[in-house]
Amino acid sequence: MIPHTHPTSGWIEVVCGSMFSGKTEELLRRVKRVHYAKQQVQVFKPVTDNRYDANDVVAHDGVKIEGIALDQPHHMLYLLHQNTKVVGIDEIHFFDENIVPVVQSLADRGIRVICAGLDQNYQGRPFGPMPTLLSLAEYVTKLHAICEKCGAPGTRTQKTGGSEQEVEVGEKDMYQARCRACHHSGIDQLENARQAEFPLQILPFFQVNIVDKREEN
Repeated sequence: MIPHTHPTSGWIEVVCGSMFSGKTEELLRRVKRVHYAKQQVQVFKPVTDNRYDANDVVAHDGVKIEGIALDQPHHMLYLLHQNTKVVGIDEIHFFDENIVPVVQSLADRGIRVICAGLDQNYQGRPFGPMPTLLSLAEYVTKLHAICEKCGAPGTRTQKTGGSEQEVEVGEKDMYQARCRACHHSGIDQLENARQAEFPLQILPFFQVNIVDKREEN
């Protein structure tokens, strides 16, 4: 629940977490409540997120809402309607740092800004503008998924396919939610390939060391 604030003041909310933690679902839930309150709301997303629809914001469960896809963050300011009271931004981590002054400007105008995005990339490092947005936000919600290996709370995103690029749009065919213990900073399929490629070069080294130590004793 968002506490009552000054009636003329805007603010920033950030909903973050790993993939499959329900970030978009939570954004849509809050946007729907705004609709029920009969407030003007607009929802934006980066053009990079074209998994389900080119413009609409769509959650993993298929629930969607009308949205506007942007190539550049500042375009949001030109597309803003005069009566808009709430702005939702999904997959905000895909924008560059230029999204930060845009979000700040919206909040300074008295607009409630709801942002949703990954707080970490697949390597477990802060993702794009998220650290700055988290520090500037009045309200932060961190959601957990379920680790697909052990069932513990999933706080990280494991890449299981594709390339080593930081930004690569995909779904369950390329990503999994993992807990701290089950996550590693590489890509599962690449790590497995490397282990299969070099096993004979690694094991004899350790075996020789063990034998040498026994002979010395």
